Amino acid sequence: MAMQVGNSGGDEADVMVDINTTPLIDVMLVLLIMFIITIPIQTHAVKMNMPVPSKNQTPPKPPVIIRIDVDFDGTIGWNGEIIPDRATLESRLQQVAAEPDQAEVHLRPNKLVTYKVVAMILASAQRLGVTKIGIVGNEQFL
Repeated sequence: MAMQVGNSGGDEADVMVDINTTPLIDVMLVLLIMFIITIPIQTHAVKMNMPVPSKNQTPPKPPVIIRIDVDFDGTIGWNGEIIPDRATLESRLQQVAAEPDQAEVHLRPNKLVTYKVVAMILASAQRLGVTKIGIVGNEQFL
C-alpha cells in the first residue's frame, strides 16, 4: 500500500544535500588577504605644528624653590634654618604669598613625623594664600 520513492537497493551512493562550503571559505580567505594588503600602513606618529623659538627670546628663569623640612620630632626647617615657632613660619609664608610670582614651596616631611605637624603647615600655607606648594620625597613612604 505504501509508495516507495527512490531505489530500494543499497547499490547507489546517497545523494549529498549539504552545500560544500570549502570553496566559499577559500574565496573569503583570498578576499581577506587582498583587503589586508591594500590597507595603507598606519604610522604611529602624531603630526604637530610646534612653535619655532625665536633667536632673541630669553629662556625662562628657573623658579625659586623654598624647602621646608620637617624632622621626626616636629622641628621645622626653612632652607636649612630652624624655625623656632609657628608665628615665624607663618610670617615667612606670608612673605612668599605676597610676591607677585610666588616661589615654589617644597615640603619634605620625615617618615616618622606625625601628620598633625604636616597638616598645620599645609593649612597655614593655604590660609595665607601660598599656591605653589607640594610634598616632595614621597619615595620614602613606599
